[in-house]
Amino acid sequence: VAVDGGFMRSAIFDLDGTLVDTSADLLAAANAVFESWSMGSPLGEGDEIIAFGGGRAMLRAGLMRLGHPVDEDKLSAGYQPLLSHYRDNIDHFSRVYPGVEGALDNLRRAGWKLGVCTNKPQALADILLSKLGLAAYFPVVLGADALAVRKPDPLHLTETIARLGGAAGRGVLIGDTITDHSTARAAGMPSVLVTFGPNAAACRALVPDALLDNFAALPHILDRLMPA
Repeated sequence: VAVDGGFMRSAIFDLDGTLVDTSADLLAAANAVFESWSMGSPLGEGDEIIAFGGGRAMLRAGLMRLGHPVDEDKLSAGYQPLLSHYRDNIDHFSRVYPGVEGALDNLRRAGWKLGVCTNKPQALADILLSKLGLAAYFPVVLGADALAVRKPDPLHLTETIARLGGAAGRGVLIGDTITDHSTARAAGMPSVLVTFGPNAAACRALVPDALLDNFAALPHILDRLMPA
């Protein structure tokens, strides 16, 4: 099989909630900000979906739960401290989902090019992948601030594939939210959504091209969606 961009297959992954369960570390970072404001720790178990929405979403949800007014100045004041706390404690609780490394090994052996397209800030994505031993799998990682746009803008995804040397017509996006699904659709690509995270019901309702219950099944699913 030719290996130019027209034939090469690319598997592009979201990060939080897809490759890694980062929710506990994200929630801890948000609670650290609330504690610095003498507001306690309003976020916890059951708030994983909020965590995967990002820093501002967590701060907004916590303020609402505490009955405090939600204003942009307050969110802005807490955002950088949240990121700083998170960066310094990024891998305390986060874990790679079962089967990820095996699936990535199999895909790489089969000739797939692997990349990450995430709305996590670039520096944090790079640190997390390195600390969890996943960085070597992904020669291209594009974070939220890598381009002038981010998911669901399809350019974020197609540029990830282009930097791998591939073509959008031979790519698949694996993610866990409507943002990932919408990004793939906008790029004219198949989407695979995971069902092992907190967003499982919403993922099923989106009726993506495939649902992923376990990473062991991913190579077979991708071969079906994008034959060699």
